[in-house]
Amino acid sequence: MSGRFRNAAMAAMLAFGAAVSASPACAERLIVSVSNHRVTVTPNYSGEELVLFGSVEKDSTTPTSRNNYDLVVTVSGPRADMVTRRKERKFGIWINTDYREFLQVPTYLALFSNRPFEAIASPEVERRQQLGLNNVLLTQRVGTDYADVVPNDAFRSAFVRLREEHGLYREETSAVTFLTPTLFRTGIPLPAEVPIGTYTVEIKLFSDGALITRTETAFDIVKVGFEQFVATTARQDGLLYGAFTAFMALMTGWMASIVFRKD
Repeated sequence: MSGRFRNAAMAAMLAFGAAVSASPACAERLIVSVSNHRVTVTPNYSGEELVLFGSVEKDSTTPTSRNNYDLVVTVSGPRADMVTRRKERKFGIWINTDYREFLQVPTYLALFSNRPFEAIASPEVERRQQLGLNNVLLTQRVGTDYADVVPNDAFRSAFVRLREEHGLYREETSAVTFLTPTLFRTGIPLPAEVPIGTYTVEIKLFSDGALITRTETAFDIVKVGFEQFVATTARQDGLLYGAFTAFMALMTGWMASIVFRKD
């Protein structure tokens, strides 16, 4: 009997644990969407701005005292390996003296919020939730090691600064607007040289310094027309792409010989 009782008690505890884990972890949920889930890049593309909009939905378990929310939106583009080089002037010329490789970091990264990150959460939560460019993990190859480093590392600072100058990394702490206590919107600027690929949009909801819930959406940036043909061919059929490139070079040379021919 005691053995059966222990087994029954254990089964009941497991069932209770499963029920607890299956129950909602929070009293709110986020409903979000973007104005365009597919951005097409044409030869005359000069950039555009998408709009993210959404709402905070409460249920019967939401505390009545919880009315003030903070929102952090992180937009992350396709990941790639990138290199930052250090140049020094020696013997009258600028040469590369050192470099640092950044491994699988976002080619586009934007963080938006309704107020400064330090006003939303404690420094510990900021680091854990990667709020702000200084807290985003950017893994580097340092010799034989792989690690992120302190925000004021010279290579990391230079890498972020260069991406910011091209509009590919950005941080705006007043970009999210609450239209009502539960309705919000923000813009997502996309520069002219925006990378092609799938972009992930992560939305985090905070209240009183704590993360309440989060959700994700996404959009794609694709090339169309002749540029898409060239990019697809280069990726899928290197031989055909090489032959086409050689043909175009020959045609360009032939046309130049006709235009500049001396009679």
